Amino acid sequence: MKILMVLTSHDELGNTGEKTGFWLEEFAAPYYTFKDAGAELVLASPKGGQPPLDPKSDLPDFQTELTYRFKDDADAQAALANTVKLDTVNQADFDAVFYPGGHGPLWDLTNLDTSINLIESFERAGKPISFVCHAPAVLRNVKAASGEALIKGRKVTGFTNGEEAGVQLTDVVPFLIEDEFIALGADYQKGPDWAPFIVEDGKLITGQNPASSEGVAKALLAQLK
Repeated sequence: MKILMVLTSHDELGNTGEKTGFWLEEFAAPYYTFKDAGAELVLASPKGGQPPLDPKSDLPDFQTELTYRFKDDADAQAALANTVKLDTVNQADFDAVFYPGGHGPLWDLTNLDTSINLIESFERAGKPISFVCHAPAVLRNVKAASGEALIKGRKVTGFTNGEEAGVQLTDVVPFLIEDEFIALGADYQKGPDWAPFIVEDGKLITGQNPASSEGVAKALLAQLK
């Protein structure tokens, strides 16, 4: 069982002068869920090397048992510091793909042909594709074989308008996932803000927020068994 994890390389939070990147819990929880299940993991990002960590996700309020485990795990830190370049990976080498969120993917992975083509390749091959929190945004430009939006008519979730308002970034992000998915014709679903909420539509698995990251990883493993 070999799983590709794709992280952002983008670290600028719009024009705020603040930093962003990937969200620590959304990486750590799936990473260990996969590892503990015996999966072989490859970490990739557009630029390769160390992906930028959203500094807010490193604050004490957002730590979990698994983020603490990561901070004590030199091997995991080395793996994260040495992500391979996304354009060097091949769908044929993996059983599934997982995208952690954080605001970073809204700017780079959402518009990156390498990522779009990779997701389409996994989808055409009938392999599970999974995304959590802001990472479902990377589906914005992904097409089905028909040429229509991949998410059109499909059940998906992602960071809600209410959650974006809660972190006061409604006017900073390039688009709101909830609004965009509805505009694309998706069957957008959501649970209460900040509560775990996972949606499966065939091989497409999405989670609403950081609390959903472990659940998405477990759903992915269940599909691979």
